[in-house]
Amino acid sequence: MKIITGGAGFIGSAICWKLNQLGFTDIFIVDEDTKGTKQNNLSGLKYTDYFDKLDLLKQIEKGAINYSVDAVYHMGACSSTTENNMEYLMENNVEYSKSLGKWCLNKNAKYIYASSGATYGDGGFGFSDDTELIPRLKPLNKYGLSKQLFDLWVLENKYDGKFVGLKYFNVFGPNENHKGDMRSMVNKAYSQIKSTGKLKLFRSLKPEFKDGEQQRDFVYVKDAVDMTLFFDPSDKTGGSKTGIYNIGSGTASSWLQAARAVFAAMRVEEKIEFIDMPENIMNQYQYYSKAEMEKLVSAGYNKPCMKLEDSIKDYVQNYIMKGEYLRL
Repeated sequence: MKIITGGAGFIGSAICWKLNQLGFTDIFIVDEDTKGTKQNNLSGLKYTDYFDKLDLLKQIEKGAINYSVDAVYHMGACSSTTENNMEYLMENNVEYSKSLGKWCLNKNAKYIYASSGATYGDGGFGFSDDTELIPRLKPLNKYGLSKQLFDLWVLENKYDGKFVGLKYFNVFGPNENHKGDMRSMVNKAYSQIKSTGKLKLFRSLKPEFKDGEQQRDFVYVKDAVDMTLFFDPSDKTGGSKTGIYNIGSGTASSWLQAARAVFAAMRVEEKIEFIDMPENIMNQYQYYSKAEMEKLVSAGYNKPCMKLEDSIKDYVQNYIMKGEYLRL
């Protein structure tokens, strides 16, 4: 059996989809969906049962989960980069993760958890997933800090020799509609272009970056999930690997590149307008990110990522335009 926390969410439901494709259906989904916005993500996918995230923790504390679990994919967390309630972030992103990790150790289940590219902050120390670098990182927002604190707990306890931590960069793709303001630029750009015929991008406040030339490591969710499942116990190469790894494309692309790819996929004339950046994100805005992927490649992962333009075309034309989700 496999457990996916955040299993009704974006990356979690995509993991369930890919596991189904690989023939796995004995899956427990753990999540919360008080607003009922995630139901489409699981429609048509195969899984054994569904737990509320707090119910799972209660069951763990009681010692009531006696299933044979070979892997836990811990994708559940508060993923809002503008969340300022540190107590809430500590409870959801750190303490919950610790409890689940300790349970996996006791049950001899492989613990594969989501960290974040947000831990790298402004990139002043680079974007290497070398564990020697991690203690020096300075995230720009509290979300990134919560992920950094859990990574540090893993390292301090030498659990990187038992767990797998995955630093996801800018993931986009099907099954993210429920994320609201935290949807990818591609998803939001489609909606904006569809309703107004144009797209607004933030002006740059740094002279070394022209407007629209701020860069990100955009990675398609299908590629991100392939990298994630490389570490599943069933994989002949990655199943035995542990440690903390970047999950990205290894390429830095500008907002303008991504925007133009959306216009092209929609077959709409390009109209881009630059607007001032909101004050609440000015001090926590990443101008550049590019995942160093050598560590994952050295571990044996060798599947190339889709090109940005191709992945955006697939997402826009085969999912957004058709109102589709990841289905079997």
